[in-house]
Amino acid sequence: MHSIDLDEWLQTQPPALAVTITALARAAARIAEAVSLGALAGLHGAEDSSNSHGEVQQRLDLFADRCMAEALAVCPSVAGWASEEQESPVVSADYARSGDHLVLYDPLDGSSNVEINSGIGTIFSVLPHPFRGTHPGAAGFLQPGQRQVAAGYVLYGAATVMALTTGAGVAMFTLDRRSGRWCLTRDQVRLPAGTAEFAINCSNQRFWEKPVQRYIAECLAGEDGPRARNFNMRWVACLVSEVHRILSRGGVFLYPRDHKQPLKPGRLRLMYEAAPMALLIEQAGGGAVTGTQDLLQVVPDTLHQRVPVILGTAEEVQRIVRYHAEPSENVTWQLFKTRSLYVQPQA
Repeated sequence: MHSIDLDEWLQTQPPALAVTITALARAAARIAEAVSLGALAGLHGAEDSSNSHGEVQQRLDLFADRCMAEALAVCPSVAGWASEEQESPVVSADYARSGDHLVLYDPLDGSSNVEINSGIGTIFSVLPHPFRGTHPGAAGFLQPGQRQVAAGYVLYGAATVMALTTGAGVAMFTLDRRSGRWCLTRDQVRLPAGTAEFAINCSNQRFWEKPVQRYIAECLAGEDGPRARNFNMRWVACLVSEVHRILSRGGVFLYPRDHKQPLKPGRLRLMYEAAPMALLIEQAGGGAVTGTQDLLQVVPDTLHQRVPVILGTAEEVQRIVRYHAEPSENVTWQLFKTRSLYVQPQA
């Protein structure tokens, strides 16, 4: 399997899509090289700037954003692109009318992990250019996730791994730094049918809505609770790492709607994070929802729209959806009581 590389794999794809994905892979390899150098690349630390969401930008954020933009600017199949780090989309100077695709990306997911040398990654989404022959405006990007022709992420870990779907399953490629080739290392990735692992930021527990309170409380109740089995909890603070773990061994990830910031319906960006990850998870046999709606069916109102995200093993996602359909039901197991996070509630 390792003899097959990305270039060969892309020969089965539409030519324009192959060109777009090749450009994204080239940018990711450049980012991976900088990440591997750590502080030696001179890209650690914050800049005196913030992005369109008011978040302080890291030097590596801006470098990754520049790598992606430069690769897409010379790509003849890309009419325009939008970045989580930029307020407005960018129209290609040369291929705005003729390009087949619009690309959205989060250039550096998990940037708070840079200084501690933990999981970070890049997320990308490829949409059709709906008004080909004209310059793409912001409205052209506002397509639901089910319209994606490709989506993926690159995890910059001990190895650099790209997970990719073009709508016919999920493939994973590992970057061979010796040759610069992206080698196929897993094909037709499938999530296990069951799981005993969940990922959520429990520091926000007091703000969660009742369906999520109930689900997590039942998991933490362990084998003596209504689920009758023990669960493990994980949290990496990097969506790429969370999804990669789920694609590797199953599980469920929750970044639900809460009451901490009532005016925000969710924390993750629909078009740069939620939609591409939802396509990957569903192509691997899992589920991805807001809690009440399939993520791939959400039609964006704005370029930087946020949504709640619950994704992973289908059985667990379906259970959480059922709990959301019963919003008046009380939480069966009181979460944490007044004791330690991991102490089982008493009857």
